[in-house]
Amino acid sequence: MRVVSEKKPIVAILGGTGKEGPGLARRLSGAGYRIIIGSRKLEKAKKTAESINSEMGSSFVEGQLNGDAAKACNIAILTVVQSAHEPALQGLKNALKGKILVDATARVEFRNPYPPEPPSAPRIAQDILGEEVIVVGAFQNVPAHTLKKNIGKKLNTDVLVCADDIDAANTVIRMAKDMGMRAFYAGGLDNSIVVEGMTALLISINKYYGTKTASIGISGINID
Repeated sequence: MRVVSEKKPIVAILGGTGKEGPGLARRLSGAGYRIIIGSRKLEKAKKTAESINSEMGSSFVEGQLNGDAAKACNIAILTVVQSAHEPALQGLKNALKGKILVDATARVEFRNPYPPEPPSAPRIAQDILGEEVIVVGAFQNVPAHTLKKNIGKKLNTDVLVCADDIDAANTVIRMAKDMGMRAFYAGGLDNSIVVEGMTALLISINKYYGTKTASIGISGINID
């Protein structure tokens, strides 16, 4: 029986009904985190949360509107599509004050995968949200298809974490580890533009080799 940990932060996954959000929710919930799925549509958020709870055999996940989810959490993960990135941030600016926002946005089109122009998505987020929110870039390269499988087991994928605040970066690194992934601090927010660009490479690799699971791996460093 899974037990939610009162010591772990409450995590809101904003725009959490798409491809990436539910997988992150499953893995975090399986690691004892209380999860709030956020959406612009309450019914959609609740339906996604109910589906995850049923699959996981728990009640750790609930659905709320994005704004309410942002207010209720300690850490938020933004998993919206790139066209919704800036509008979502503008609408959530007040709700996210005092929180850590993990921006998982990779501004890359599947049909035409080219690296985006700077500034990075997390830097844009930080500029919009201001100094009352700590922004971290992470999870842009984690395949959504992989997140859904083998819950509770380690994943053969590494996470690059970019942040100007080292303590916040380490918080996200611990979360990634709880989800079964290795994670590495990769410098400040501006370095996230490179991480976003890697998504273009991974999409191209997936297309060529007919898979959905290409990911990033770091060698030469032992953090286990």
